[in-house]
Amino acid sequence: MTAFVDAKGATPLDPNEARGLIPAHIATQADLNAWEEANILQGVRWAARQRKRELLDEGFVRDLHRKMFDRTWAWAGTLRSSNKNIGVDWTQVSMRLRDLLDNMRYQVEHRSTAPDEMAVSFHHRLVSIHAFPNGSGRHARLMADELVLRLARPRFTWGSNSLVGSGDPRTRYLDALRAADAGEVAPLLRFARS
Repeated sequence: MTAFVDAKGATPLDPNEARGLIPAHIATQADLNAWEEANILQGVRWAARQRKRELLDEGFVRDLHRKMFDRTWAWAGTLRSSNKNIGVDWTQVSMRLRDLLDNMRYQVEHRSTAPDEMAVSFHHRLVSIHAFPNGSGRHARLMADELVLRLARPRFTWGSNSLVGSGDPRTRYLDALRAADAGEVAPLLRFARS
């Protein structure tokens, strides 16, 4: 498995993925970030209405990504079909995602670890798979939030700031993910509740 993120924390889009941009008025990265943020809020509201639906299911994973990015990217909710500078080889995405979801269902059923640790580890593994061409980190954070809520804990705060772009919260988040890549999940646990 490759590292989850490059030194800058960016996931480049290939030309086919970039052509999937839906809004024609997007001219800058700031425009795209603002547009995606509004779209993501719709995904958050959609997820809140899905409490009776099985969370740890590939259909839910894909539907949530679609709801988060359906007004931004034509490929929203579609597993990636190209390699990135992060994540597993694209041919492994479906299998690794299925394995992760099976493992998490087992952990939830048997309460094998504390809820926060379970949800943060789920987030890290989902990020490391990097299932989608873009938005995988934001999607993984929302999936972890939904899991921890279902485990009767409060939603994570993830540094209480936007993690898009650059700045101290994003740097701390990326450093915490790198530590989790090395087997040390405590920094990511702390960051999730900071």
